[in-house]
Amino acid sequence: MNWLITGGCGFIGRALVERLLADTAVRVRVLDNLSVGTRAGLEAVAPVTVPGDPRDWSAPLALIEGDIRDGGMARAACTGAAVVVHLAANTGVGPSVADPRSDCEVNVTGTLNMLEGCRAAGAGRFVFASSGAPLGVQTPPLNEGMAPRPASPYGASKLAGEGYCSAYYHCFGVETVALRFGNVYGEGSGHKQSVIAKFIRQALRGETLELYGDGTQTRDFIHISDLVEAILRAARVAGIGGEVFQIATARETTVRELTGALMAALAAEGLRPPDTCFGAVRDGDVMRNYSDTSKAGRLLDWQARVPLDDGLRRTVRHFVSGTMT
Repeated sequence: MNWLITGGCGFIGRALVERLLADTAVRVRVLDNLSVGTRAGLEAVAPVTVPGDPRDWSAPLALIEGDIRDGGMARAACTGAAVVVHLAANTGVGPSVADPRSDCEVNVTGTLNMLEGCRAAGAGRFVFASSGAPLGVQTPPLNEGMAPRPASPYGASKLAGEGYCSAYYHCFGVETVALRFGNVYGEGSGHKQSVIAKFIRQALRGETLELYGDGTQTRDFIHISDLVEAILRAARVAGIGGEVFQIATARETTVRELTGALMAALAAEGLRPPDTCFGAVRDGDVMRNYSDTSKAGRLLDWQARVPLDDGLRRTVRHFVSGTMT
């Protein structure tokens, strides 16, 4: 089976590539503009080939350097793909507030381009990386039946992507599946700007950890191994075209609680816990966010299995080892 992964040089993409290449019958192609991830990071997973012909899937792992905003590039990359996993995106609330237009061009036009490429290639499944952001300000637990109310340009752009996925399933028969990721963390997240990766980097440098607001805002933190398993099931389970799934742990954790668990993980590795302080609330942030994952349990036979304490220990150990990619 031929898999195309957009944004495959990033944190989630590399973990997915590593898992897929454990099956020698699988061929993986990565489309990435290298704005965040690097070729070196991907090569740390497996040797990388640059194909001269988009029809050439002979190498176990190939890299096409290109941008999803380029429709022609998207179509060429999709040629011969059986599954397209669309991870490439502008991520996070802050960057979308700072530059809403760029967020739209990447997350909306880029997704449309990949759907068009998938349709032209006749790919069997299109897995779209979404988030809880399309739902915006809601009373959790978040579930797939809630009416979307995005509170940031990022949430709006991801909602548009979900809408195009639904339209391409119903109008063109492209088997799309949208996964609303929780706050993913884990080994290999050294360059992420998410709270866990940022806090670990700061702790290793002896810096003070800044919690936005009073630290009582909540999130649903999911380990990378659980997320990869959900992607694989979304790509392989029959009869789920057009569906949307909340992919998280179904556990609500405050940022203060997370910080306490991280302090314990750092201490377990012999590191001095850092000081903390409180800063201003970020524009576009929601106060509470965790998910009801029962639909994924029913239709994907999936649930998160890695407890936060265990996942944090594994992540800190990975950072301490010096493997920051």
